[in-house]
Amino acid sequence: MVDGYLGKLTTEHRMLIHLFDNKLPNNQWEAPVALTQAGISAAVHVQRKHVPRTLKRLEKSGEIEITNRHVPGAKQRRKVYSLTPNGRIRAKLLVDQTLTIAVSYFGKTVEIKEIPRAEKRLLEILSHIDENLVYQELPIVSSIAQPSGKASLDAQGSEELVKRMFARAWEDGVITYDEHQLISEVVEFLGMHPERVKRLSEDARGAIDISPPEDIYFEMLSQALIDDKLVEDEITLLETFRGAYGITDETHEKLLNLAIQEPVYSESVNTYIKTLKTALSDDVITKDEEAMLATLRKSLDISDKQHASFVAKFRDSIK
Repeated sequence: MVDGYLGKLTTEHRMLIHLFDNKLPNNQWEAPVALTQAGISAAVHVQRKHVPRTLKRLEKSGEIEITNRHVPGAKQRRKVYSLTPNGRIRAKLLVDQTLTIAVSYFGKTVEIKEIPRAEKRLLEILSHIDENLVYQELPIVSSIAQPSGKASLDAQGSEELVKRMFARAWEDGVITYDEHQLISEVVEFLGMHPERVKRLSEDARGAIDISPPEDIYFEMLSQALIDDKLVEDEITLLETFRGAYGITDETHEKLLNLAIQEPVYSESVNTYIKTLKTALSDDVITKDEEAMLATLRKSLDISDKQHASFVAKFRDSIK
């Protein structure tokens, strides 16, 4: 879930703005990481699991195209995404509409286009605007592609996974080459900024709470199966993790079956899930709906982490 004004925009809306602000270079060789699935996921504050579905919908409507380019830091060519002429027309309309929205900027009412942008992309500017259309000095929510700042609830789950991996690696006081390579692959998959990764490593080392490899692997499976399927990149990461931590095929099958099984929820949790599904029917949780859900979470003892997990699981299924 995304806080502030960005939370009022659909994933597709945010994605079109991001691609409009990040054009594919004219050369036939390189492309920025911002145009990969990891870069798009981080920029629009959505778990990478949900990015392919929206991209596929935009490709089907003829608004984006896919090419293979070299991306700095990647070992091989990667799929990158860019707007077609029709896509740019629609994206420009969305951008123009967004820029004319009036907000309170340090006590003055201005249109978003009047806010000094410096080197910031439009989504970065929008991340400073709260749900009441008031510009805040610090971002309401930060992309994990940024070095610091509070991440969305979806992204916090990814941060927790990386932190647990670091805690495991720091168990003997040193991170081995193989451990570093594995964590690097996970971080690259998520599109996380190196400084954010460094902070998570330091946090894990300062308060080591070591999880068994099976627990970390189960968490990876659970996150990967949010939409009830594993994509190619996730399968590769899971296989790498099994090899690095000695997860047997038998253990893999057992944990996979556990992750696939639909949990049996209590009546109170089912009540919350039903209300959440209704709120998410249009892919946007309004301010009033969020206030109602927050009250319901408090009365039913639903944690923010549970809420984020439910949002991630249902976002695709209700479209």
